[in-house]
Amino acid sequence: MTENNETALVLEGGGNRGVFTAGVLDYLMEQKVKLPYVVGVSAGACNAMDYVSGQIGRTRRCMIVENKEYRYISLKNVVDNRSLFDMDMIFDRYPNEIFPFDFEEYFRSDIECEMVVTNCLTGEAEYLSENQDRKRLMDICRASSSIPGMSPMVMIDGNPCLDGGSADSIPLIHAMKKGHRKNVVILTRNQGYRKKKPGKSKAVYVAAFKKYPNLLNTLLNRYQVYNKTLDLIEKWEKEGHIFVIRPEIETVSRTEQNVEALKGFYNHGYEVMKDHLGELYDYLEKEN
Repeated sequence: MTENNETALVLEGGGNRGVFTAGVLDYLMEQKVKLPYVVGVSAGACNAMDYVSGQIGRTRRCMIVENKEYRYISLKNVVDNRSLFDMDMIFDRYPNEIFPFDFEEYFRSDIECEMVVTNCLTGEAEYLSENQDRKRLMDICRASSSIPGMSPMVMIDGNPCLDGGSADSIPLIHAMKKGHRKNVVILTRNQGYRKKKPGKSKAVYVAAFKKYPNLLNTLLNRYQVYNKTLDLIEKWEKEGHIFVIRPEIETVSRTEQNVEALKGFYNHGYEVMKDHLGELYDYLEKEN
């Protein structure tokens, strides 16, 4: 089932909460639901790539790693690489060795895929794509997933970049501005969730990014932008303008490492999408 070019798939990030999205997308891929445009942030960008390459189960395998040798979260990473996450493991060893990514199928796909990064110089979101260069593709996804204060900046086209969620956590407005009138949004937080104003993290941001005033301003005001976006999402969802899938049980944490908890959250995403597939079809077939 391939939808017309007005349909978009919008994927929120959230670290290991993205395993919920993996469950949703695996079910959609099994049902051959192929949407023509996808935009993802952070873990959502990783999910987007596997959706485009059609690799059912790959994101799940990357996020639920039972072999401790291949896990990507450890305090050792902080000491060795100034990053809680082993980004070389995720964006080099995983795609090229451990959990091979099908670059050829990705580049051959007719699905348009954009990943969101935050330009550290401007503090603004950039929506990037790559259809030929393997390294640049992985660098964009790495930048989109690089949490401020937890991961080093990534150079993209000469600009230092970090987590796209800093500037645009849920790029629904961007998808609409591109002309997509049918939007399927996959969130990784529960109904009613809102971000709080920065507390202790404010001092960390100020110390770490004083040389990047635009980025600092974006980080300190992220909660307001995020919450306004959620207000719009809930309004438009109620009015039937967009279709939203979100967790219906308590979410796991961004850094969750318990294998059984992650499996449960993945299965929840799979089952929620299965339960709502008929509603999704109705939404996609409905006249605007």
